[in-house]
Amino acid sequence: MCGIVGYTGPKEAYPIVITGLKRLEYRGYDSTGVALLDNGLKVYKKKGRVSELEQTIFGKDLHSHCGIGHTRWATHGEPSDRNAHPHVSASGKLAMIHNGIIENYAQLKQELTNKGYTFTSETDTEVLLNFIEDIRENNQCDLEEAVRVALKRVTGAYVILLLDTDNPDTIIAARKGSPLVIGVGNGEHFLGSDASPMLEYTKDVVYVNDYELAIVKPDELILKNLGNEKITPFITKLDIELAAIEKGGYDHFMLKEIFEQPSTIHDCLRGRLDADAGTITMSGIQNNIEHFKEANRIIMVACGTSWHAALLAEYIIEELCRIPVEVEYASEFRYRNPVINKGDIIVAISQSGETADTLVAIERAKENGAIIFGIVNVVGSSIARISDGGAYTHAGPEIGVASTKAFTGQLAVLTMMALKIAKEKKTISEERYRKLLLELEAVPEKVDAILKNAGDVKKIAEKYKSAGDALFLGRGYNFPIALEGALKLKEISYIHAEGYPAAEMKHGPIALVDENLPVIFIATQDSYHEKIVSNIQEIKARKGKVIAVITEGDDIIPGMADDVFYVPPADEIIAPMLSTIPLQLLSYYVGIAKGVDVDKPRNLAKSVTVE
Repeated sequence: MCGIVGYTGPKEAYPIVITGLKRLEYRGYDSTGVALLDNGLKVYKKKGRVSELEQTIFGKDLHSHCGIGHTRWATHGEPSDRNAHPHVSASGKLAMIHNGIIENYAQLKQELTNKGYTFTSETDTEVLLNFIEDIRENNQCDLEEAVRVALKRVTGAYVILLLDTDNPDTIIAARKGSPLVIGVGNGEHFLGSDASPMLEYTKDVVYVNDYELAIVKPDELILKNLGNEKITPFITKLDIELAAIEKGGYDHFMLKEIFEQPSTIHDCLRGRLDADAGTITMSGIQNNIEHFKEANRIIMVACGTSWHAALLAEYIIEELCRIPVEVEYASEFRYRNPVINKGDIIVAISQSGETADTLVAIERAKENGAIIFGIVNVVGSSIARISDGGAYTHAGPEIGVASTKAFTGQLAVLTMMALKIAKEKKTISEERYRKLLLELEAVPEKVDAILKNAGDVKKIAEKYKSAGDALFLGRGYNFPIALEGALKLKEISYIHAEGYPAAEMKHGPIALVDENLPVIFIATQDSYHEKIVSNIQEIKARKGKVIAVITEGDDIIPGMADDVFYVPPADEIIAPMLSTIPLQLLSYYVGIAKGVDVDKPRNLAKSVTVE
């Protein structure tokens, strides 16, 4: 969850590290800090955002050619100056930053306490650091070997970066379960949780794998496994441009990413969907087509917004492909004892490709003989590497903590996937197949049309910004969108919101309805339209405030609702990609009206790489 940065080379380290931390703040922003090596260790850290650290250390001696930095999402210990990273070892010779959780830290801490160690923070990181130092001192070994020995005792997930005053140009790094990217420059190296801190310096990167240790010097990168065997680094070329991680004139990344969706959905479809020719080209599906055609079931595992995409995919795949689909929260799936048969297909959906629960879930499933298919946004991510096949969403870097364009990218990929399998299985008519290809191809243009009327959503947001609760209701394909809309409003505005199937409203949630409760209906024209009109009438009979997302040309709901927002007509399978857009805008504008930092809402982080 935390963001880590490192640099060693001829340039000044501090400007590179501090800029990198700003780009990684989406991964956590409870506290931040840097450690610089130059005739000894210089460590500066503070509770709060990177900008607050900058102000605090302005005018300090920041000269160094080797440094590390950290922006924290708190796990062990509350956000505070003393719990902020980097941590310094008892001898003052080592500094370390850490992303992850050391599960057996209490046992290690007791061992060290018995030896006379004292601790200045509540973190598991300080425990691991002093455990490494204790091994080095007692075994009379170098830092590399001490790290290797220590990590064999550690239970949990980690990426660690260490500085050592005895080796002032070297960073020791290791990973298990959390991401680490090393950028390879000309006589210099960059380290980060993702590639964003190094984009203006190099496009050559190495993705470090689990149980690998890196010894990083300005002109040398050595990779080893925990058995001390050397590994040849595999260099990958980045295709991300610096402009993709900048705001580009928008007030917030979230708004930029909402407005990017016409182009990101187009990028997702481009090269894959050819409506005129009636083809979908997806090599990941094609290479595994016999598995999909013969599958007795598909199990989708995901978390958060990605889980909502999976739920919608369940509806689409079962209708078009006639394959049973189960949708599982990865955090639950990994801990129970699910029945997984050889030949089952596990579809893992994750924006970052590093979601800890999803990653562990598919590792367990793969051990049981399942086929793993990954749908991720980040090239080279852990889920992409472990999967037997997959598809990238090509949504580009998503910096805002609340997922927007990655969600619609997932929906586009999953819909294409369902159509391709259905075509191969002959479970869809040619006429229906061709119609849906045309509908899918038209989505970017229709999303663009919706965004041109964003001001209408802003006016609605102003009316309801003081609400304490909200209820989101939808039927059929729009039910997962109701869940997603409620999640977005919770994340971005801190308003308590629930998503429900509209028909289930009478089984409890209707008790909440009064004249102050906004009820948001996703009520586009589909086979459930008459039924959802009845649900709206039930809310109005109890004086609830009705906001409805409806299809252009609907002449029934506008006479019943307090506020409406129109989306272009679309087939009910395709419509969710349209109806989710105004809900994203609603959460954004309500958050802005309430003064929330919508890019970095409290207590959240973008990539959940710990349990």
